[in-house]
Amino acid sequence: MRSMTRRALVLTQESAGHWFRRSLPPHVFTDPLPGDVKDGENREAARRWRLAGGDWQRFLATYCAGFVAVSLFIA
Repeated sequence: MRSMTRRALVLTQESAGHWFRRSLPPHVFTDPLPGDVKDGENREAARRWRLAGGDWQRFLATYCAGFVAVSLFIA
């Protein structure tokens, strides 16, 4: 009976230094989006994450209320 050799399902990525990265398929390392699309998405994400004045006021009020509650609980 002839022995069957087992082959890996994924070709290794020799340029990756870590064993787990070497085991990942090549399509993981490709850039899925062109540069102009990625720049547009980054600008949109930055705009969404920018905090307005009301956001800071609500954050500060919540932080102060939590600080007072914890201080009263400890004391």
